[in-house]
Amino acid sequence: MTKIDTTRPETVLPTPSHTVGPFYGHALPFPGGEDIAPLGHPDTVTVHGYVYDGEGRPLPDALLELWGPDPEGNVPTADGSMRRDPASGGFLGRNGVEFTGFGRIQTDANGHWYARTLRPGARGGNAPYLSVCVFARGLLVHLFTRIYLPGDEAALAADPLLSRLGTDRRDTLVAGEEGAGTYRFDIRLQGEGETVFLEFQ
Repeated sequence: MTKIDTTRPETVLPTPSHTVGPFYGHALPFPGGEDIAPLGHPDTVTVHGYVYDGEGRPLPDALLELWGPDPEGNVPTADGSMRRDPASGGFLGRNGVEFTGFGRIQTDANGHWYARTLRPGARGGNAPYLSVCVFARGLLVHLFTRIYLPGDEAALAADPLLSRLGTDRRDTLVAGEEGAGTYRFDIRLQGEGETVFLEFQ
C-alpha cells in the first residue's frame, strides 16, 4: 500500500516496513514442537539456550524452527510434526514414533528455549549440524543459522563453513556441551558475540 501526502499531491511516501513478530506467537507454535526425537530413542540429545537482543536482553517472544538429519545423515521424509484431529481441527501433537527432523519452539518468559532431537549425522563434506530459522520482534526478515554439536573436532575443522570463519565467529555456531547428551546454544541477534547468520541466494 502507498500513502499519499495530501498536502503535497505529487509526493508519494513509502509504506512503513513491518517486522516478522511477535504476531506469529499466536498461530505458529504447536503442542510438542520441541519434542522432535521419537520417545525413548537412544540417540536423543537436548539442545537449549536463550535468544538475546542487541543489548543482551533475553527475548520472551522469539520463535525458532529447527531441522536436522537423522544420526546416519539422512534427511527425514516422514510426515507428522503437526498432526490435526480430523473432528476438531486441533493439534494432536506428534505420534512419538516417526522422526520428522522438524521442530518449532517458542522462547519462554525468560527468553529460554529447548528441543529434544536426534544427534544429527554428517552429510556430504559438512560436520553434523542442525539448521535454525529465527523469528523475533524487530526483525524485518527471519534469520538462518546453524547449530554444530561438539565431539568430532576433525569434522568441525574441515567443515566448509566453519573453516572460513575466525575463531570468535566460529564459536558462535558451535554449541557447548553441558553433560551427556545436553548442549547449550545461545543466539545473539546483534552486538558483541553476535551469532553468525547465513544468507541463501
